[in-house]
Amino acid sequence: MKLDKFDLAILSELQKDARKSLQDISQAVGLSTSPCWTRIKRMEEAGVIEGYAVRVNPAAVGLGDTVIVHVTLDSHSDEALFEFGRALEQIPEVLEAFLVSGDYDYYVRIAVADTRDYERLLRERLYKIPGIRHSKSSFVLRQLKQSLLPLQR
Repeated sequence: MKLDKFDLAILSELQKDARKSLQDISQAVGLSTSPCWTRIKRMEEAGVIEGYAVRVNPAAVGLGDTVIVHVTLDSHSDEALFEFGRALEQIPEVLEAFLVSGDYDYYVRIAVADTRDYERLLRERLYKIPGIRHSKSSFVLRQLKQSLLPLQR
């Protein structure tokens, strides 16, 4: 789907605040409400807009620590990669997982309450996934930046 400057402006407004009224979005991007609504629906149907969510403060819900886990697998077969991804999907604390190039196969971002909670997660869930050759964990000390997608080009 080809996006024009109005589509990008609408997406930018929705990224900032998805609860904004259609009238406020329309005014901000310079369109009337009807074409703005049509564009939003078209982007939803095309999968450009994947959904709407609330950003929750992790510490406020008892998940104050973030851990980045670097994982190397024994095998790089399609089946091994698929099974590892499927196993990660079953772990609610896993927020994101990236198949990467370089020294490790995956970078996995995990939310936990504290170091004891992470140790429990390792024993009960992560280390029970077959095929992990090596892992290295890094606790995030401070988040320096969290951004929205840079849509204005």
